[in-house]
Amino acid sequence: MREYIVQKGDTLHRVASAFKLSVDTLIVDNPWAATQPYLISGQVLYIRPSTDRKYVIQPGEYARQIAKQFGVELDELRLANPGLAEHDFTEGKTIVIPEDHQDQIVRLRGEYGYEDLKEDLAALALRYPFIEVGSIGTSVMGKDIPYVRIGQGTRKIHANASVHANEWLTTPCLLRFIEQYAQGIDGTGEHIETSQWVYGGSPQDLLEHTSLWVVPMVNPDGVELVQQGVLPTHPLYHDLKKWNEGRADYRGWKANIRGVDLNDQFPAYWEEEVRRRGKIGPSRRDYAGPAPLSEPESKALADLTERELFDMVLSIHSQGQEIYWNYRDLEPKESRDWALRLAAATGYRAVKLGGSDAGYKDWFIQRFGKPGFTVEVGLGVNPLPMRDYDDIAAEVGMLMATVLSG
Repeated sequence: MREYIVQKGDTLHRVASAFKLSVDTLIVDNPWAATQPYLISGQVLYIRPSTDRKYVIQPGEYARQIAKQFGVELDELRLANPGLAEHDFTEGKTIVIPEDHQDQIVRLRGEYGYEDLKEDLAALALRYPFIEVGSIGTSVMGKDIPYVRIGQGTRKIHANASVHANEWLTTPCLLRFIEQYAQGIDGTGEHIETSQWVYGGSPQDLLEHTSLWVVPMVNPDGVELVQQGVLPTHPLYHDLKKWNEGRADYRGWKANIRGVDLNDQFPAYWEEEVRRRGKIGPSRRDYAGPAPLSEPESKALADLTERELFDMVLSIHSQGQEIYWNYRDLEPKESRDWALRLAAATGYRAVKLGGSDAGYKDWFIQRFGKPGFTVEVGLGVNPLPMRDYDDIAAEVGMLMATVLSG
């Protein structure tokens, strides 16, 4: 076995993914890793040789057939087997099968964090020049809050994710749709007829008629806290430990790094929400802050919305497989019909919700009188398991394609 020194940002899932191992295998070789909530920089992990996926060529098989069978590209299969020419794919020879979707930018390499987001956005912008990437502001800890824009149409749609820290799986699900959307357009903005747009219709038509603004990770500080924990060197270490009620594990944390729930921050009967929640100080969840929009993350999202005057917004949360579409009977008439369309596309339930204020979609409906939705994806306990990623990403894709189709 080799030794690996844990670096800042490492988690069991990220290290296992990097070395093509399962988390269970990593824990078997390092049993102490299961006894602490997070890895600590400087710790040493023992890493056994990776177990690449291998395959013995069967009678009559050839390279292209094997690649198709495992869902990989022929070029990827050849790259994984250097020096192996087409005629060398002979019966009984053992070959390496590469990971699926090597050419796919947005994918899980362990927990999807802020660094993954920055890398993927840079790669998407490089591959697809018609994608605009920028920042709507900065978080409490000074991290840029990225946005992605695709399309130049007059109909403006906005979607955001990871408003709550432990709902970080919503970020790659939403960003995966952006990549699929872009894959249907070539570098000049022209539709590629041979591409596979899995949602029907034409991405080119959507590009011309809509502008999609996505803020994939509203709460980067909180996401990092949930995934990596906090060390005594952090300036808020003692406060965070107190706000988390002494827990060393922050996976139940929903708030931003100052203990403010960002989805209770918007000026839509904010005082009523404060009374309902009953939280008087920073907490891992449900504290609405000292005033509406007191936090830089919620303020940046509100400023973007005021500036761009979106026609429809969606805030992607987890979990419950439900779509909330109303707010104090202020929503426009078409909101219910839209909710039913989205429910039909995703298999979720359209729910008329009461007893909730100060959320982003609440404020949007009250402020602009246009359709706004909170979508609770997936089922289970947050953070949702990574094995659910493919299913939830497909549902988010159907949701977004339905919205864009108008």
